[in-house]
Amino acid sequence: MPALPWAADPDDATAWRQLALCGETDPDAFFPEQGGSTREAKRVCAGCVVRTECLEFALSNDERFGIWGGLSERERRRIRVQRREALTA
Repeated sequence: MPALPWAADPDDATAWRQLALCGETDPDAFFPEQGGSTREAKRVCAGCVVRTECLEFALSNDERFGIWGGLSERERRRIRVQRREALTA
């Protein structure tokens, strides 16, 4: 992953978190109880400048819970399966 222009340390792959809008929001919105609404978290993510970095972080680290990069675990699982299938095709 290339260094991010806003990173104080160019080797810090998580520097994107400094700009994440979720840091200014109630964390409970990003980790709703089972069956709870993800609407508020996804709305925040939609306007976030580091949404792509967040999503890639979650995919790379196999995050199983919460909303990351605007997607739920189920949505991220679909992406992982699609990527695996693309590699084996």
